Amino acid sequence: MTLTLLDWIIIAVYVFACMAAGLWMRRYLRDVEDFTIAGREVHTNLAIASLAATEFGLVTVMYTAQLGYEKGFAGATIGVIMAAAFLLVGYTGFVIQPLRNAGVLTIPELFEKRFSKRVRWLAGVFVALGGLLNMGIFLRLGGDFFVYATGMPPSWLEPVMTILLGLLVLYTVFGGMLSVLVTDYLQFIVMGLGIVVTSVLVIWKTGWGDIIGTLQAAWAGTGPTKLAADPFNPFHPSSFGWGYIVWQVIFQIAVVTTWQTTITRVLATKDSATAKRMYRRTSFYFVGRFLLPGLWGVAAFVWFSQHGGLPADLNSSTAMPHFLGRLLPVGLLGLVVAAMIAAEMTTISGYMLTWATVIYNDIIMPCLKKPLSKKGQLLLTRVILFGIAIFLLFYGLWYKMPGNAWDYLAVTGNIYLASVFTLLVAGLYWPRANCYGAYAALILGAVGPLTFLVVNACVTKEQQIAPEIAGAASFGLAFLGMILGSLLTTAPAKTAAPAANPA
Repeated sequence: MTLTLLDWIIIAVYVFACMAAGLWMRRYLRDVEDFTIAGREVHTNLAIASLAATEFGLVTVMYTAQLGYEKGFAGATIGVIMAAAFLLVGYTGFVIQPLRNAGVLTIPELFEKRFSKRVRWLAGVFVALGGLLNMGIFLRLGGDFFVYATGMPPSWLEPVMTILLGLLVLYTVFGGMLSVLVTDYLQFIVMGLGIVVTSVLVIWKTGWGDIIGTLQAAWAGTGPTKLAADPFNPFHPSSFGWGYIVWQVIFQIAVVTTWQTTITRVLATKDSATAKRMYRRTSFYFVGRFLLPGLWGVAAFVWFSQHGGLPADLNSSTAMPHFLGRLLPVGLLGLVVAAMIAAEMTTISGYMLTWATVIYNDIIMPCLKKPLSKKGQLLLTRVILFGIAIFLLFYGLWYKMPGNAWDYLAVTGNIYLASVFTLLVAGLYWPRANCYGAYAALILGAVGPLTFLVVNACVTKEQQIAPEIAGAASFGLAFLGMILGSLLTTAPAKTAAPAANPA
């Protein structure tokens, strides 16, 4: 293994600090609102750190580096689009302002106020389904990083990731959102330091001129390794192409207004003005979120090009951690691995809590005839968290992705993003929208992504459905279903948006 005693000490100290901080916060829990959204008392700076940390997980590092390895600097285009979407929504308050003012715990809860209890339940099912499938690959990608960065035997992957999952479940079950926020803040500091220092070292060791020159030669076909995508032009058909970029623009607007882990931070803020500031001040972070780990992937491509090409036991996903394991010196490797463990723990814990809240609040609670006590609500949410952990353990370690990681994450997210985004926009801004339109949008919006997952897992690479086709189709079908379903029916509709409730 490439880790030394100093590296292990750094890792152990950080993991212990995260566990201690997370468990310490359990004393401040009073009810399920504290557990799920921290009592709606999150101020701007903590909200920024929590949002940035949760949306910068180890899975983020892995898929952005993979994009960098496969598409060069063009792979960072998605981060630019995401930053622009956050900035736009942060200035206009589009969707997030009325959503925060509605005083709900989750997005589907808003749909009961606007449409019906059944719409809320069905939306909760699709949100949970898309969210769980989306995070299903987190453990496998995280394990791949640790194996190839540290030289850990591949047979250790499953036991190590099982132990890591057990630790993060422990502090999440006891401390809820309060624990997640504290560990997010620690991750924000450690991860920021590790990312910046590693990026500087990567450029220094590889050489900026060598990076640019190797990419140009690889694209021109004159270098030792060929690159199939234009590394500088995202609009070139070999890279992303116009169709993919258009889909991503729509997709990222839906993400920043609909993705439940992001919206959980919106709902936890003190008010809608704080939520808007959080979006504006976090927006440019998402450029670095794609660009810096993407740079690591680019540098890995350059390094392997200069050292005989990619070995048979590596691929575009595992090339970056293998490269870092041989580049980083003693101490810094331990810091980076600690930062990645932090990223894995806080992201998975934040996502687990989010989907557990949806399952509890929008799938189970509407079906209960008698409300649970506060203790019963907390117990139920914790049991759901355990169930999600078991799902992650088995699904995450056997499912084989069709294509690269980013496409899988984007399409599984589309299972509910397209339909729920449609319901939010129509419910908040179109008085004619009704429950039949909502049903049609929810069902039709999931058709494209689910078809993508099933078909692409069963056919050859040449026969697979392009992700932009599945993604764009889901948005088109969802909007069409909402419009036709609402205009062609006379079902009674709650024509006013939910009343503002600053509580």
